[in-house]
Amino acid sequence: MKKIKLKKNKKEKSNKWLSRHLNDIYYQEAKKKGYRSRSAFKLLQINKKFNLFFKGANVLDLGAAPGGWCQVAKELIGSSGSVFGVDKLQINKINGIDFFHGDINDERVRYKITNLEVGKFDVVLSDMAPNTTGHNTTDHIRIINLVEIAIDIADQFLKKNGFFVCKVFQGGAQGKLLEFMKLNIKDIKYFKPDASRKESPETYLIGKKK
Repeated sequence: MKKIKLKKNKKEKSNKWLSRHLNDIYYQEAKKKGYRSRSAFKLLQINKKFNLFFKGANVLDLGAAPGGWCQVAKELIGSSGSVFGVDKLQINKINGIDFFHGDINDERVRYKITNLEVGKFDVVLSDMAPNTTGHNTTDHIRIINLVEIAIDIADQFLKKNGFFVCKVFQGGAQGKLLEFMKLNIKDIKYFKPDASRKESPETYLIGKKK
């Protein structure tokens, strides 16, 4: 079989990405502190700004893999609180955190959440993101769909005045998304943590359940 060679420019791009990743301060800090992803620092910075968590809170994390946000949430709520993560990807066990393996749109997964002893949650998080195509409009439309799903989950499972946090990509449909979000969420703010890469179109919407 003929060996396929990578184009030089593609290989160079890959090497640049790897070099940037390995030299990234948040990647290095995540390894030092035992966080499963650099995105843990995004949640830490969001919490510093908005004070999402308190001791004994109950937290639901959508799109939880590999578990970095769950780790941060558990640290901040302490042993008296609970963290539940949901993802289609399998997540390795973390002490004190419960994971549901499945699609949040699956009624079986929602049924499990409904029957938890905690009842409704104090905080619902969503760092869900689609597989990006590199086409900004397409990627934006895909994440809007995920945000709408997250808002629906928050409407079902979030306590009144509980915090809702979700990732969005900057794009033309944000106005319509905000109008949809305002049906169930109030005090909505945009926030881009320093841990988000400058070139990334991601930002976060933070609000409270009406």
